[in-house]
Amino acid sequence: MSDPERAMLLSVHPRFATAILAGTKTVEVRRQRVAAPPGTPVLLYATAPTMAIVGMARITSVQVASPQEVWSASRTNAGISRREYDEYMNGATQASGLSLEEPITFEAPVPLTALRASGSFHPPQSYRYLTGEDLRKVAEAAPVTGAALLGALNDRTAAY
Repeated sequence: MSDPERAMLLSVHPRFATAILAGTKTVEVRRQRVAAPPGTPVLLYATAPTMAIVGMARITSVQVASPQEVWSASRTNAGISRREYDEYMNGATQASGLSLEEPITFEAPVPLTALRASGSFHPPQSYRYLTGEDLRKVAEAAPVTGAALLGALNDRTAAY
């Protein structure tokens, strides 16, 4: 990666966050093009009712193609039914399948209230990239998890 402190913040429903962290869901699908290089760390923000950063994983590859092609390549690893996928992709002309590995569950999730207390934090509708400054704010919001997070990011980016 060109910026070792760059990471992605990905909003997912709690059941998908749980599945990713358990290693049973290894592909996350999105309706838009995602351009993230292999090795990009991904922080998992579990949406309501959890509303917290619950863990992280690493992108191994991103497939950008038609929704049908992404489904064909990822259906056994996407953790959703065909019906759910079709409803989510309705009207989309392009899709991305983010292959994830090395999930880490945070012992202490970083709640939205703590994230907002450390500055103006807004979870993304889908995803956004975090700068080094954003990551430092996350670390400040939850010192124990933040220290583990920054350590894991440094370990993971050292090889890239």
